[in-house]
Amino acid sequence: MHNAEVEPVCKKYLDLRYQLLPYTYTITREARDTGLPLMRALWLHYPNDAEAAKLGDEYLWGRDLLIAPVTEKAATTRRVYLPAGEWFDWWTSQKVSGKQWIDRPVDLATMPIYVRAGAIIPVDPIRQYVADPVNDPTSLKIFPGADGEFTLYDDDGESPRYLNGSDPKTIWIHFKWNDARRRLTIEPDARMKKWSGAGRVFTVEAIGSGTASKQVEFRGKRVEINL
Repeated sequence: MHNAEVEPVCKKYLDLRYQLLPYTYTITREARDTGLPLMRALWLHYPNDAEAAKLGDEYLWGRDLLIAPVTEKAATTRRVYLPAGEWFDWWTSQKVSGKQWIDRPVDLATMPIYVRAGAIIPVDPIRQYVADPVNDPTSLKIFPGADGEFTLYDDDGESPRYLNGSDPKTIWIHFKWNDARRRLTIEPDARMKKWSGAGRVFTVEAIGSGTASKQVEFRGKRVEINL
C-alpha cells in the first residue's frame, strides 16, 4: 500500500476495467441467458486443442480476450500459449500466429492480454465509478484477420425490468465485420424490440491497419462503414 511503483499499476488496470465495461456487461448478460461463465477455460472454445485442454494458468474472458496472469515474483517473461488463429497483443497491437507457445516480455505493469482476430471489442472512456457519466463515444476496436461479430447489450443498469422486456433503455446492437471487404455493419439485433430514438455514436478503429478511425452514428437503422 502507498507504494510509488505499485499505485500506477493498480490505476492502469482499474482504468482498463472501466474501459471494458461494455464488453463485460454484455458477456454477463450472456452468462445469465446461457450459463456460459465470464472466465472460461481455453478448452471451452478450443476443445480439440490438446495444449489448450491442459492449461490452468491462463483463461479466456468471454470469447475474445485471452488473459495470462503473471504470478512469478520479479518475472521478466511469461510463457503464453495461443490457440489456433491470429492473435493481437492488447498493449502493442502486434499480431502473432496461434497454435504455438510464445515468450512474452513482462514487467510489474504488464499482464499479457491477447485478442483473437475477428474480435470486435467495445471500449468506453475511463470512468471514476460505474455510474459516472461520460460524454465521449464508445470505441469499437476491430481486430482484423478474420470475419467476426459481436452483439452489444446494455440496459438501465439499475432495475430488473430487463427480465420482462419493459426497460426502455435496453439495447441489442449487432456488429458484423467482413474482413475481405474491410466493412463493418451495424444493425439492431432481433432481440431489440424498439429503438429509443436517441443516436448512439461510435468511434470505429481497425487495429494495426494504419488507417484513421472513423465516427459513425447509429439510430436504430442498418449502417455500413468501410475501413
